[in-house]
Amino acid sequence: MGTQNKNGNNHQKIVPFLWFDKNAEEAMNFYTACFKNSKINSRSYYNEESAKASGQPNGSLMTGSFTLNGQEFIVLNGGPVFHFNPAISLFVNCETEKETDELWKKFSDGGTVLMEYNSYPFSKKFGWIQDKFGLSWQLNFTETPQKIAPCLMFTGKQTGHAEEAMNYYMSLFKNSEVQVLARYEPGEPGVEGSIKHTRFTLSGEDFIAMDSHIEHGFTFTPAVSFMIFCETQQQIDYFWDNLTNGGKEIECGWLEDKFGISWQVVPENLNQLLSNPDPAKAKRAMHAMLQMKKLVIADLEAG
Repeated sequence: MGTQNKNGNNHQKIVPFLWFDKNAEEAMNFYTACFKNSKINSRSYYNEESAKASGQPNGSLMTGSFTLNGQEFIVLNGGPVFHFNPAISLFVNCETEKETDELWKKFSDGGTVLMEYNSYPFSKKFGWIQDKFGLSWQLNFTETPQKIAPCLMFTGKQTGHAEEAMNYYMSLFKNSEVQVLARYEPGEPGVEGSIKHTRFTLSGEDFIAMDSHIEHGFTFTPAVSFMIFCETQQQIDYFWDNLTNGGKEIECGWLEDKFGISWQVVPENLNQLLSNPDPAKAKRAMHAMLQMKKLVIADLEAG
């Protein structure tokens, strides 16, 4: 899934980014213990500059990267600012019933059931659960190799926008296509013609989207964002300009698009710049980033 680039990094183009209060390391350890072929890739720590800006302890874990069966994730200890909800969940297709049962059991420990683990017309075995950290998972027995995909549920004021959003994202990212698309049929509990379930790829990576017309009382938040790794300033400008169109610029490379979904548009070597072995250079890079909305590679590298 990852692509090697001139900086020697090995990233997916788009990586789910999970915001925790202060238990990101515990979560990384838990998730990598739950899934096969999984590992923790890296950890970076708050320095004086970033600790002061965030209110986190100097020297504590800032971010970590890990892979679950080939799917990369990044976590952040960012304080109690944002909280997970089921608007964005992680959808797991499992190869065997035993594998699905075991994952359900692990996530049930301290978790909250959102949809009972059972047989349904659309699946031999399926369940939706919120784990002990608040992150939501949909576990599905499919008899296909295990695969994890972010699932975007368009609800509240975003209801009915799943197809528009999917088409918009596919227009921005290369190597994108619709794999499955099911609409609500007459008589089904949804608005006829809207998206019941769709699976599509962006830069070759799987995403799922659905419309929900039930009033859930939650919508997208920056607790789950998507980090886009860019090799050039031209790529940063392209994604930033397109995704902020109708949305809003935030700071430090963060933005919210017109559908309320959060993204981070960053250079491939951001982590190396912020964790430079030379503390003075790392501090200057962090200071520079804290002054920016859209990230400018030349300014980050100036230190």
